Amino acid sequence: MKTTRPVDRRERVLLVGIGLKRNARVPGVEPGELERESLLELEELARSAEAEVVGSVLQMRDAIDPATLVGRGKLEEIQAEARAHSAPLLIFDRNLSPVQQRTIEEATDCRVIDRTQLILDIFARHARSREGQLQVELAQLNYLMPRLTGRGVELSRLGGGIGTRGPGEQKLETDRRRLRDRIRKIDGEIEALRRQRSLRRRARQAVPLGTVALVGYTNAGKSTLFNALTRSSVLVSSKMFATLDPKVRAVRLPSNRRVLISDTVGFIRDLPPGLIAAFRATLEEVQEAALILHVTDVSSPRHAEQDSEVEKVLVDLGVDTRPRLHVFNKVDRLEEEERAAMRPVNGNVFVSALRDIGLEKLLERIDEELPVDPLVRMQLNVPLSDGRILALVHGLCRVSASEVRDSMMWIDAEVPESVARRLEAYREGAPPESRPRA
Repeated sequence: MKTTRPVDRRERVLLVGIGLKRNARVPGVEPGELERESLLELEELARSAEAEVVGSVLQMRDAIDPATLVGRGKLEEIQAEARAHSAPLLIFDRNLSPVQQRTIEEATDCRVIDRTQLILDIFARHARSREGQLQVELAQLNYLMPRLTGRGVELSRLGGGIGTRGPGEQKLETDRRRLRDRIRKIDGEIEALRRQRSLRRRARQAVPLGTVALVGYTNAGKSTLFNALTRSSVLVSSKMFATLDPKVRAVRLPSNRRVLISDTVGFIRDLPPGLIAAFRATLEEVQEAALILHVTDVSSPRHAEQDSEVEKVLVDLGVDTRPRLHVFNKVDRLEEEERAAMRPVNGNVFVSALRDIGLEKLLERIDEELPVDPLVRMQLNVPLSDGRILALVHGLCRVSASEVRDSMMWIDAEVPESVARRLEAYREGAPPESRPRA
């Protein structure tokens, strides 16, 4: 019986990067090294969009060409490279103006998308919730609005392939008025969903549970850490922006306090501000969090620059002063000497979410740093007959010592402040008549 091999239907793409020579004079950095790193990141993005990357072109220039970005001569070279590799799509590692995009398409006879359009395509793939899908559509419509001028029926050819998912061909053929109507309608739907989410969050806040948000550069291992801490099975993927919709799970800390941990979308360098709205749902969890866990891939040689990009987004969100723990993940990928040289500084925690290394220490540090519902020390005298209160103490408090004294159970425990108010009548020395009757 003859077997047929599956056909690889991934779109073949050629990547184009550009750098300025004046920016290449950085001490300790080879000329073009930062641009090559950015191209490697663009390659990961393209693969996350199910593309087959067949090659890349990098140009260092004195200044950006306002019409073609790279210059007419370089466009001829790019066209020849694309034909040689049978690549009908060019992805530029820069944001292109509508004029530049049209000019490059006409000169190379290839479809052209930029970094923003590629990221929007990935968002469209990974949005699962209704709000996530609406946010992606809104971002794409706002991106396409200035690109409608002068294209007319040519827009119909954008109905398939990377960079075109979301609104779809039908919406791209509408005029500006209909686009604006659609944008207003989406805004209204998103606002209604946001109000619903706010009500749910207020209901959660009625119970004194602290919220811990995981943030970090994309591929830092946040979802793996989230699964390890919460014993969940949310999607873990090496593809960028695999986590777009928010995930929230409860975790019990060593003190027996419960805390809510939320997983968020990974950040990335040069993320256009307009795209932040496309994952506002997860970022709202960051803004409401009592404690932020900044997760870093310590095995990445560029983790310092990646941390700097995360810091920029936290500043934009106004949460840069929020209590924070810096979690260095993937320590299992380091050499023994590197691991031995690591020292906890300013509350840093070193873990491997995949290998279950350092997670108990991390939970202890969360317990220490969480500002919500702090622990207080109490000595309690609880009647042995009061099983409800005894179960409450052992279920929600960290008991250090206990012993039976006559018909009472004496307990020394660390108690969450919210629970302490309920146990005040049982505090050692409180008059028996102050206790509620069974």
